[in-house]
Amino acid sequence: MQHVLGEAPKVRGCLFEPDENCPYDPNSLLLYRDSEVIVLLNRFPYANGHLLVAPIRHIACLTELSDGESYALMLMVKRSAAIIKQLFSPAGLNIGCNIGACAGAGIADHLHFHIIPRWQGDHNFMTTLAEVRTIPQHIEDTFNILLPEFQKIEQTQEIA
Repeated sequence: MQHVLGEAPKVRGCLFEPDENCPYDPNSLLLYRDSEVIVLLNRFPYANGHLLVAPIRHIACLTELSDGESYALMLMVKRSAAIIKQLFSPAGLNIGCNIGACAGAGIADHLHFHIIPRWQGDHNFMTTLAEVRTIPQHIEDTFNILLPEFQKIEQTQEIA
C-alpha cells in the first residue's frame, strides 16, 4: 500500500547497490550478495517470489559484462530459478531483462534480470484494467522462506 499511496520510502542511490556490505538484509529485501552478483526480492512484484538478479558492477547492458561477470550472473539466475522452483512449485517462470528505458527497464542504468514465478491463472483483469497486482503472500514472509536457501549458496562459496 505504501507504493500505491505514494508513501514508499525513496531509495538512495542505486537499488542494486545497498549501503551495507552484508550478504543479506531484510530491510532492502537483499537475499544474497557476493563479489560479483546481488539478488533482491522485487519490492513491487508482478507475482509472489519475483526476484531481481544483477551484477555488482554498475553497468547498463549485457555487452559491458566481462566473461567472469557473465558466468557469475547467469549461474545466479540459474540457482535463483532452481530455488524458486523448489520452494514455490510454479507452473512456469518468466526470466529476462529489459535493456534501456524504451525496452521497459524501470532502472535502465543497472543491468538486472527478472525471475518471475508463474501459475496458471495467476493474473486477472485487475492488472490490465487498474494496474493493480494481487500477491497472495506478504513480502516479508516470502523473504523469510527464500533466505535460508540463499544462505546455503553463501556457505558453499565459503567452503570452496
